[in-house]
Amino acid sequence: MKTFYDVLQLLERYGTFIHVGKRLWDIELAAVEVDRLHAARLIDDKTYATAKIVLRHEHEQEEKHPLINEDGGKSNG
Repeated sequence: MKTFYDVLQLLERYGTFIHVGKRLWDIELAAVEVDRLHAARLIDDKTYATAKIVLRHEHEQEEKHPLINEDGGKSNG
């Protein structure tokens, strides 16, 4: 597991589909869902730790360089 997409694929295996509409929110919700899977002992410690690292990295990258502008991509420049 190396990307946010990989984490989403993991969640989908357990019936969780995430699309809130804003990438940062999707990442945050995925982190909550990974926590819930781990608490329910559906994923092991290694998978949990790897997913959390990926999500933390993606969250930091999205805060630094959002894929969509805050104005919904409607910037004039």
